[in-house]
Order: sequence, then structure tokens, then C-alpha cells
Amino acid sequence: MTLIDFPAAERAALNDENGAREFVLTVSCPDQVGIVFAISEFLSARGYNIREHQQFDDTGLGNVHVRTAFTTLQPQLTEELSSEFQQVAHRFGMKFSMHDATRPRLLLMVSKSGHCLNDLIFRWRTGALKADIALVVSNHEDLRPMAEAAGIPYLHVPVVPDGKEAAEARLLELVAEHRIDLVVLARYMQIFSDGLARKLAGKAINIHHSFLPGFKGAKPYHQAHARGVKLIGATAHYITTDLDEGPIIEQEVIRVDHTYNPRTLAQAGQSAESQALSRAVQWHCEHRVLLDGHSTIVFR
Repeated sequence: MTLIDFPAAERAALNDENGAREFVLTVSCPDQVGIVFAISEFLSARGYNIREHQQFDDTGLGNVHVRTAFTTLQPQLTEELSSEFQQVAHRFGMKFSMHDATRPRLLLMVSKSGHCLNDLIFRWRTGALKADIALVVSNHEDLRPMAEAAGIPYLHVPVVPDGKEAAEARLLELVAEHRIDLVVLARYMQIFSDGLARKLAGKAINIHHSFLPGFKGAKPYHQAHARGVKLIGATAHYITTDLDEGPIIEQEVIRVDHTYNPRTLAQAGQSAESQALSRAVQWHCEHRVLLDGHSTIVFR
């Protein structure tokens, strides 16, 4: 089973306060003269108003990466815009994506630790997270009260011995059924198979403490305390078939000292994980993250 891309017309897109439709164009291509002019000319000729433009010239590889946000009063769909932009893209050898302001639908995956889930729910309920949490999936029942208190459906999908393939098949069914745009592993303590990682490439974000690969296995904060670490943190990244080595989106670092014990180190680590994950999810939902091989370009 593969992910299903639903047309933007099937979901209501957001408008700005003046009723204008909002769009984001992202582009990656070999650096050459005329790229910014071509994008600006394309948009201005159609009466589109550029709200934000960011670019990064990778002089080492000779590539340019662009994110342009713009608005229009025309009732235009992303598919139509993409078709119209194809001629410009072909001329410059661009890889591009066109997005409207439809709020992405998220599927959050958790196990027993609730700090990242709690943080994402809070940001969603206050409107800071510009996405919709469609459901929470877990291999345990522990966090059901937290999700259901926020009015979010909670599905228990156990992962039993010799049952991992069935659990992953169920996950993909839920992704299709609920029209999920992004899967967020908010401290989900199960390893995805290579097949699932490939199917969710670029559409799943994981978070883990930044001690890896130094302090593997159980009780990483006890190991860190024993070694007298002075910096702890967290890494949010896209999942790949290489465990915990996917393209990094965001990292958070907190300085600690000898007064921290394993418990307070873990508390600081949870704060770092929550902050790094929420920023990574937000930037992805705002189409600010461009995959570039094993790395990312993040337009903050």
C-alpha cells in the first residue's frame, strides 16, 4: 500500500484576512542567471502578490533553493498553478512543489512518554501549530486519557512478536483512511521496517535525544550522568532506512553541569525533545523544509 495524495480541492484551503488565497512555491535547481526574475515574472504577470521570498545559494554544489510565499484573489487550484509553472521549471531544470494553505493532517505516534504529545496538543489547541491532529496511534494504552481529553481519537495498535508486519500495514491503512500528510513519531519506541520507512519517506518525522550514537540502549541519562556530560539535546529528523540517521530538520541543545542528576537530566532532555520536534513539525507544515539529499534546507 502507498500513500494517497488527495487533491487540494477536496479540503478547504485557508485564506488571509483579506480573503486572498495563500500559496507557497519551493524550488531547487542548478544555480544560473535569471531564476529569481523568472519566478517573479511568472507571479507578477498573473497578478500574484509575493509576501515572502527566501533563497539559499549552495556555492559548493552550485545549486539554488528557493521558497516563495504569495497570495491571489483568484479561485485557483494548486494543480492549475503547477501546470502553468511547468514551462518555467523545464527551462531551468527545476524540481518544484506548489502548495496552498490547506492545514496538513497529522498522525501522531507515541508509546509511554507523553511530553512531546502534550506539547504538540497544547500548540495545536492554542493555534500555534498550523496543522490538524487527526488521530494518535500507540502501541500502548498509557496516553489515551491525554489524547481523548483533547478530543483526539486514540487508536491502540499493539506490536506483538511476529506481528510487526500487521501493525505497519494497519498504520498505512490509517494514513490513507484519514488522509494523513505527515506522520510524527512523538517518542514512539518502535523501529520502522525498511519498507515502511521508504513508503513514508519525506512524510515522517522522528525525535530522539542527541546522545546517540554515544549512549545507546537503556538509561541513556544515567550513562550521560556517569560520564559527566555538559551538553544535552535532541534531534528531529526525517525517518529513513538508516536508523536515527535521516536528514536533520532541527536540533535543540541545553547546557548542564555537575549539579544535574539522572532525573533532572532527563527532564531537561524532555524539554529539548519537545522544542525540537514542535519546530520541525511546524516548519514542515509551512513548507519551509527542502530535502537536499541526506541534508535539509530550512527557511525559518
